[in-house]
Amino acid sequence: MLINLISGDRPRSKVLAVVLLAIFLGLALAPFLFPGVRALETTAKIAIMIVLAASYDLLLGYTGIVSFAHTMFFAMGAYGVGLASMHMGRGWGALAVGTVGGMVLAAALAFVIALFSLRVRAIFFAMITLAVASAVAVLVSQLSWLTGGEDGFTFQIPRELTPAFRGGEFLGVQITGKVVNYYVVFTGCLLLFLFLLRVVNSPFGRVLQAIRENDFRAEAIGFRVVWYRTVATCLSAGVAALAGSLFAVWLRYVGPDTTLSFGLMLDILLMVVIGGMGTIWGAVIGATLLVLAQTYLQVLMEKAAVATEAIPFLSRLLDADRWLLWLGVLFILSVYFFPTGIVGRLRKGR
Repeated sequence: MLINLISGDRPRSKVLAVVLLAIFLGLALAPFLFPGVRALETTAKIAIMIVLAASYDLLLGYTGIVSFAHTMFFAMGAYGVGLASMHMGRGWGALAVGTVGGMVLAAALAFVIALFSLRVRAIFFAMITLAVASAVAVLVSQLSWLTGGEDGFTFQIPRELTPAFRGGEFLGVQITGKVVNYYVVFTGCLLLFLFLLRVVNSPFGRVLQAIRENDFRAEAIGFRVVWYRTVATCLSAGVAALAGSLFAVWLRYVGPDTTLSFGLMLDILLMVVIGGMGTIWGAVIGATLLVLAQTYLQVLMEKAAVATEAIPFLSRLLDADRWLLWLGVLFILSVYFFPTGIVGRLRKGR
């Protein structure tokens, strides 16, 4: 009943439904299920990356638009919160101003880029977005007096969101500002994800899918293709900026390495492809798998190398320094065995 009210888009696979429910419960109860700073950092990053990947799927999976500027919008939200907090002082007002300002700026820039670029072929649009993102990255690096340059900068947030804040105890867990901060991030990510789920399953979302399948036919039956793509681009950019704001609030730090790197853009693309393009649910699976692999694969390989010391060749092959190699192998295998993504394969199996 609830899922029908929200979007009408059911998982359509029992296995997928169980996996999604497990991920949701794991994120919702993370402070109580996974004690430790590293576990909480990982779950917060998963929640934020789910929203970021889902916002990119709105472009790639539902509209067929390939953009390399998504991290730029993500960074605008993060820098908006950081700069507002640095100049206005720690307070909820600064967070609100920075969040809204970053979102508006990201949507406005996306509108300008879309207005001048979406009339060209897809590959040219991708190149234009890559050029704009590169220019912004250079600008952030050069304006060190404002952005902190390559080092970035830290800022203060309301005391209620910092580890210094101490609340009561609940279910044996001390409720600190870090826990409160986590639930602010989790709630924001959940609302943004449900918003995207509603958008792609609305009449607007159906038109986007029609444009993705055949834009000439969609234009012929009366839909203004450029207008729909422009709105989708602005929505995607705005949600990415909001995800960046939550990321900045969680880290209390903003820098180009965490928000603007091309490696992050590739991660977003991998999340969408592995999870399943054009599903939104795929962002949940893809982001969870990628973040967990990046966080714990090296540790697991180190333990496996110690356990296989008696077999020299296998021990060297499982050396922790080779974790990126095995991460790449895992992604190749996932794309080979799940060409439509994990969500697409599970639904097809049903």
